[in-house]
Amino acid sequence: MAITDVAQYAHLSNTDIESLGAELDTIRRDIEESLGARDAAYIRRTIAFQRALDVGARLLIAAGSGKTAWIAGTAALAFAKTVENMEIGHNVGHGQWDWMNDPEIHSNTWEWDMAGPSSQWRYSHNYLHHVFTNVIDMDEDLGFGVMRVTRDQPWEPRYLLQPLRNIALAIGFEWGIALHDIHAAKERAQTPGEKHAQSRLIRKKIARQMVKDYLIFPALSRSRWRRTLGANVAANIVRNLWAYVVIFCGHFPDGAEKFTAAVVEQESKPEWYLRQMLGTANFNAGPLMAFASGNLCYQIEHHLFPDLPSNRYAQIAVRVRAQCEKFDLPYTTGSLMRQYWQTLRTIHRLALPDGDDGHRGVSATGKR
Repeated sequence: MAITDVAQYAHLSNTDIESLGAELDTIRRDIEESLGARDAAYIRRTIAFQRALDVGARLLIAAGSGKTAWIAGTAALAFAKTVENMEIGHNVGHGQWDWMNDPEIHSNTWEWDMAGPSSQWRYSHNYLHHVFTNVIDMDEDLGFGVMRVTRDQPWEPRYLLQPLRNIALAIGFEWGIALHDIHAAKERAQTPGEKHAQSRLIRKKIARQMVKDYLIFPALSRSRWRRTLGANVAANIVRNLWAYVVIFCGHFPDGAEKFTAAVVEQESKPEWYLRQMLGTANFNAGPLMAFASGNLCYQIEHHLFPDLPSNRYAQIAVRVRAQCEKFDLPYTTGSLMRQYWQTLRTIHRLALPDGDDGHRGVSATGKR
């Protein structure tokens, strides 16, 4: 069940929590003070690589011959889209590179290759999700409004379709995120005019994406337009599936705790740190998988320091894990397969009414 008192759950005194907060503040300060030319070169190199890969993939799809060329081009395009969304768009949108004062690589100017506008995503994600991570009825990313991911959410008959909704969300993840973000944007709007402006914004972005991927690029391929159209559809689906797996494995496997609204009442910064550590999960990844995931294999570190550059998360993780050991806190991680299996198990179990899935209940400590 959801945690009502984070300090009590973690068995930490107020002094311990303040000490943990000070240690994490020191990590932040050390990283901020060491940022420089090597970090700036990293993001510029990543952007150049992604754009070159995108161009090369599209040329191979349009001009290559045979099924092998089509498969290779589609795979390369899917990877290019993944890198743009995960390691560039998501992290630039968090303000991780704002310190460079580069007008192109800035959270207020970057528009990513996704169905929804990045401005709407920044509000629903950077504020609603990262400030209120896994807080029931406050974090709208908790099940994205379509799935039950904790027993603290009352069961409803509509959740019986949850396994099918999960598949649909995975395949069309960019569209699910777009709908999620426009809902948050309209809730935030104060007047009918503001709501209309947000609706117009997402319509323009969707039109832009549809025209780009499903009209312009196929048309440029002339007689081979079907080949290009099929590649764009396939690449978008592969990108969606991977982004979905990464996000879900960071928030819904066993050990990613949920919280009641009471925990954020007068919550201090050290207590916020502690909640992020308890409410998120990592998965084990080598350098290539880490890069492909936008370094969100380090979801714990990302939630502690969402605006620090992602290329530093591996370095930060060593120090964060040491703090978990020092204060006897869980550091939830495992293989990607294990984390996703646990997530799928939760989704399927909670599709059923409580007591109908063979679950024996929960303990009074707040664990599921």
